[in-house]
Amino acid sequence: MHSDRTTLFRHLWESYRQVTPSAEEIHRLLGDTQGDEIVNDHIALRTFNLEKVNLSKLAEHFLVLGYTEGGDYHFEGKKLYAKHFEHEDPTAPKVFISELLVEQFSPELQAVVRKLVDQVDPASVSADNFLYSGTHWQVDYETYQQLLNESEYAAWLAAWGYRANHFTVSVNHLARFHSVEDVNKALKNEGYVINSSGGEVKGSPEELLEQSSTMADRIEVRFSDQTRTIPSCFYEFARRYPKPDGQLYSGFVAASADKIFESTNAGM
Repeated sequence: MHSDRTTLFRHLWESYRQVTPSAEEIHRLLGDTQGDEIVNDHIALRTFNLEKVNLSKLAEHFLVLGYTEGGDYHFEGKKLYAKHFEHEDPTAPKVFISELLVEQFSPELQAVVRKLVDQVDPASVSADNFLYSGTHWQVDYETYQQLLNESEYAAWLAAWGYRANHFTVSVNHLARFHSVEDVNKALKNEGYVINSSGGEVKGSPEELLEQSSTMADRIEVRFSDQTRTIPSCFYEFARRYPKPDGQLYSGFVAASADKIFESTNAGM
């Protein structure tokens, strides 16, 4: 496992950037003319809840770097469970890890997922590069389609494996934009599609968090039998509001996150 946070996040960003070409363009669009650094609010990772690769196995990579557990979240419709992790250093990005509750799906989907996870070498799960290592299995396009019919999340994970599903621009730290609406407007002017599920801005000042996201880029994936263009990763934008004690809220809003997951939907 990585011994320093900077290296881990640099590798996570590189692997994300390779399949999310819009990320660099959005950086340029939102960054200041003085080349201000874009601050990353959080990243999100996806996995299956099978013992070998479950949420806690991914979390280990952050716990050794001083992260601690924040809130936990239930997504009954999508059959997901998630936790977030944060660091005492306020500049450290938060981490949102979700897992698919495999046993709640059809026997067919369960069989496919178990077959995928069986191909993962247990030693690789604790290796330095696991969180940005991509897929550890072979999957054909028909199987991807089969998963897609039942769970968009499962299909995405089968195709893309382990990598940051999104990075998140901290709107609080932008020099030229002061609201999520401003960011959305600038992006739409450049032709980006904003995830409109549940409204373009999810959350509210009352909930202490507002979020929006682009719809995922579409990138070629080499399945075991053919190459197809499918949704990859997306970029999120978050503005946090202060709690009564003056500290910015550091958690997540389940109802908003539920809609953010849909940024990788193939049909949208």
